[in-house]
Amino acid sequence: MHFSVHSPASGFTLKLTIMPRIGSTPMSFPEFHGATRRLVLWNLAAYFALALAGLAAPVATGLFARSLEFTPGLFLSGSLWQPFTYSLVHPTLLGTLFELLSLWFLAGFLENFHAPGWVTSLYAVSVLGTALAATAIYACAHTLGFSPAEVSLYGCFGGIFGLLVAIGALYGEMQFMLFPLPIGIKARYLVAIYVMVAFAMLLFGEQRIYAFAELGGALAGFVYIRLAPRRGLSLGLSEKMYALRNRYYRWKRRRAARKFEVYMRSQGRSIHVDGYGRPIDEDSDDKKRWN
Repeated sequence: MHFSVHSPASGFTLKLTIMPRIGSTPMSFPEFHGATRRLVLWNLAAYFALALAGLAAPVATGLFARSLEFTPGLFLSGSLWQPFTYSLVHPTLLGTLFELLSLWFLAGFLENFHAPGWVTSLYAVSVLGTALAATAIYACAHTLGFSPAEVSLYGCFGGIFGLLVAIGALYGEMQFMLFPLPIGIKARYLVAIYVMVAFAMLLFGEQRIYAFAELGGALAGFVYIRLAPRRGLSLGLSEKMYALRNRYYRWKRRRAARKFEVYMRSQGRSIHVDGYGRPIDEDSDDKKRWN
């Protein structure tokens, strides 16, 4: 199974082939369904929408696309939508092809072992982590008296790095093959190579924000797989909300039971309330609970 991952910071493209396990077919594509299909189609639809709009009104479309890209200075000045939109901007056909193929293979691989919500949340957290890292280095540079060049971030490379780190952390022993060389490499070492390339660009390259952002996306993906619920962030949050709601209802029931207890005492009867707020009739022989 072949795929390529492209780094906008370095212009570096690494072609990979997953070595097939028992029961898998060489050169086979992952299933195109669930979160993988949604992520690829969202990015593909955004690319074609901007491309068609550029044919009709190139100047206006260019300005609109630049407003969707992530620029730390503009974000800090009030363009709060940019962390959520920059990953949908794909200026070139070749770069879009590399990114979407990488997204297809990496997300499709992870979706074989995890729920679609988990994969989607991992991708979203990595994209936002990329923007957060770019903002952090931009703000720190200005605090220290430096003036880094305004570099706009675009494309879904941050989410791809998060998916790649997840594979390296969770399935680090899986063998990859460097294409076209017949050299195998474990996933964890492949991730380390990508991190070192991005770190080298951070130290020696001109587009330092790009390099640091890639590291930020990778770090956000790693933090997510360590802390987030295995079934997805959205499902985990919904479970927390339902748990809070149930605790509130139990508190209301206990409160109503205490009021009922006071009322029954005023009527000359003594009752006790259990931990669920349900009164116990002590006058009955079998101590049945009232519902």
